[in-house]
Amino acid sequence: MLGTDGPRPACDGVVDLLHALGTDLHERQAAAELAIRAMGISFTVYSEGANIDREWPFDVIPRVLSTHEWDRIAAGLTQRLIALNLFIDDVYGEGRAIRNGVVPAEVVGDSPNLRPECRGVRPAQGTWAHISGSDLVRDGDGTMYVLEDNLRVPSGVSYMLENRQITKRVFADLFRDLDIHPVDAYPTRLRELLGSLSPRPGDLPVIVVLTPGVHNSAYFEHAFLAQQMGAHLVEGRDLVVDDEVVYLRTVGGLERVDVVYRRVDDLFLDPEVFRPDSALGVPGLMAAWRAGNVAIANAPGAGVADDKVLYAYVPALIHYYLGEEALVPNVETFVCLDDRQRKHVLANLDHLVVKPANESGGYGIFVGSHASEADKDEIRRRVEADPRNYVAQPILALSTAPTLCDGVIAPRHVDLRPFILTGEHPYVTTGGLTRVARQEGSLIVNSSQGGGSKDTWIIDPDVGRPAASGLTIEVRDR
Repeated sequence: MLGTDGPRPACDGVVDLLHALGTDLHERQAAAELAIRAMGISFTVYSEGANIDREWPFDVIPRVLSTHEWDRIAAGLTQRLIALNLFIDDVYGEGRAIRNGVVPAEVVGDSPNLRPECRGVRPAQGTWAHISGSDLVRDGDGTMYVLEDNLRVPSGVSYMLENRQITKRVFADLFRDLDIHPVDAYPTRLRELLGSLSPRPGDLPVIVVLTPGVHNSAYFEHAFLAQQMGAHLVEGRDLVVDDEVVYLRTVGGLERVDVVYRRVDDLFLDPEVFRPDSALGVPGLMAAWRAGNVAIANAPGAGVADDKVLYAYVPALIHYYLGEEALVPNVETFVCLDDRQRKHVLANLDHLVVKPANESGGYGIFVGSHASEADKDEIRRRVEADPRNYVAQPILALSTAPTLCDGVIAPRHVDLRPFILTGEHPYVTTGGLTRVARQEGSLIVNSSQGGGSKDTWIIDPDVGRPAASGLTIEVRDR
């Protein structure tokens, strides 16, 4: 919210109003936490074999960005997902990018997310990753970077939407006085996207959200999105495939399904093709998809581009497929599979973050500046034993945002996950899920690692600002 010379563009009005609140800010935090309990917003932490439901951790002070900066970010994320979808289509098709040396063959060939079963398939509209979430961070120089891409089953959008509902409750006066761009359109845009994939375009599409069940950490989100879209929330046992057509079991009999928004990992989707011991998927689902009788979002195999090693090559892929430079840059990334880069990583562990290529939730991350000698020995052993599975990045001077911590406002590191829908009409949420580290100095923002969240406000600094008296210059219906 603050730059080196004071409030960032679009932030000055918010800073003034937050100052004016004084101790009332604490009352609004308490009101927000009460609303979270009343609304039943929770998430699940897997800890030592137990599933622990927790109230969603929320900080009432929003993160603010200007529309000027956001417009470029949104264009950059759209550009990125167009290129990544072309790459996935290429991987399961002609393999041109690999043949032309844009991406080393071993990066793709050794990917645990490569699905040879998808070769030769052409999904609807040529799109594989329909729903994605890219994590953004701001460095000390003020530049916003893409930190990683999430193309398998990205989560968090429901919390973005609920954060907005809560802040509307406790900051109704600010929403009256400031030009805060809405995020409410996401469920409608998601349903439109999913409906456009239907193999029966003339009929009202039947859409289901396929969940692993109530014990999954993101079950709240699965149920929330199904409810918001008017879709069926189903588990694998609720579906059946007959003659390569998917049906939903209902009390009135079988109902044909057109689109499956799956929140189940590839390997559990269909026990006839992937893991035979999976009870989460649907036997025959892959055959129905390959026959074109049902759409699956995201398409099986899309995760081949959700790999922190592949991330290092995304700017080159944008140039290769689109002939453009990346609008939002990558963080400098060292690929441990490369001998020269691996030597650099192992010689400079104190100054690097080392990440496993296909973990999520902040697990397995090594931060050199916080590591003991034993930690360094352990990560060195792991990298040398399996270099394909690791990348490293410089420790950034990650930006902070003012956060209420034990009743005191203090700076805490943040990142940001906007959500991107890719199809005939690409869409990027005007904002996203800001995640915040609750521990002083921590760079880990994941909720499963004790992180919290904030609402993200995109404000046009040129449209209107509240006068000191609280009078408004422009009010929009949100």
